[in-house]
Amino acid sequence: MRFAELGLHSLGEIITRAARELHRELGERGLRFRPHMWISDEWFCPDGVPGFAVPFYLTHPRLRALEKRQMLEVEGGTFRSCLRLMRHETGHAIDNAFGLRRRRERKRLFGASDEPYPRSYAPKPFSRRFVRHLEFGYAQAHPDEDFAETFAVWLDPKSRWRGRYQDWAALEKLEYMDALMRSLRGRTPRLKNRRRPYQVSSMRRRLKEHYRIKRDRYRVDFSQNYDSDLSRIFSLRGGDFGSAFLKRHRPFLRRQVARWTGIPCYTVDEVLKDWIQRARERKLRLRATEERTLRDTVSALTVRVMQYLQSGNYRVAV
Repeated sequence: MRFAELGLHSLGEIITRAARELHRELGERGLRFRPHMWISDEWFCPDGVPGFAVPFYLTHPRLRALEKRQMLEVEGGTFRSCLRLMRHETGHAIDNAFGLRRRRERKRLFGASDEPYPRSYAPKPFSRRFVRHLEFGYAQAHPDEDFAETFAVWLDPKSRWRGRYQDWAALEKLEYMDALMRSLRGRTPRLKNRRRPYQVSSMRRRLKEHYRIKRDRYRVDFSQNYDSDLSRIFSLRGGDFGSAFLKRHRPFLRRQVARWTGIPCYTVDEVLKDWIQRARERKLRLRATEERTLRDTVSALTVRVMQYLQSGNYRVAV
C-alpha cells in the first residue's frame, strides 16, 4: 500500500493522551504556545512551522504491530516515550514560533542554526556538554537538536535538572533555557501558521519502500571478529547448540542490550544475526547452564557494543 491509501485522519489514543499532558506542562510553565500536529511518515518539525509531524504507525494498533515487525521496536509506542518525543519536537516548534534562533546568546551557547545538518554523527557517550534526553546522545547531532533536547529536559517536571546536571557544562544551557522561557510567559507567538508539510494523505511512497530505507539507516558494519566472544561463552563440546540458544533468546537479548547501550534494537539484532551464523558455522555448544549462559551473553554483547560506540566509529543517521 501507499501512505495515501491508508486513510489516516485521527491522531490516535497514544498521541492524543500525550498531547493533553504536553499542553498541561506548557500551561504550568505559563507558556501560551500550543504546537499543532499532523500525521506523516516520521517525527519532524520543519523550519518555519510552529508545529510538528507524528509518525503514522502510532495512530492505529495494526500499524504499531507492523512497525514492531519491521523495526523490532516502536519509537514512541508508549505514553511515556511518546511524551518524551513530543517535548523534543515542541522545542523545535517553539524555536520557530518565537524566532529564538536569531538571539545572540542562543547562538553562543548552542551554535548557529544554519550550520548544515550532517547525514550522521558519532555520539560521545560520556560528554557533559549536552543533556541526555533521547537516545544516542541526540543533542550532539546539531545545534537545533541541542536546543530541542535542552528544552525537553527543562519542560519535563520530573527531570530535576538543577541537581542532575550540577557541575555539567550543560547546566549553563539549562539555566539560559529557564530564563528564556520565563521571558516568554503569557506571550503570543510571532509565527502562527498551521502548515502541515508531507502529510500521509499526499504521500505516494509505498510502505515497503519506506521500511527498506528505514532499515538501511539502522544497519551498522561492526567489522568485528566475534570468535573470541563466542569462545568465552560456548565450547566445541557440551550441551545444546549455541546457535539454537541464541536464536531462542534473541528477542530478550536485543531488548536487554538496547536498553543498556542506547543502540536501536534493529542494530543490536544485526550483530546477533552474525553471532548466530558464526556459532552455527563452528558448531558451538553450551558449556554452562542456560541461565548462566544467558547472563554471560548479555554481558559480552553489551561490552562489545559499548566498545564500538566509544570507538567513535559508530555513527547515528540524522
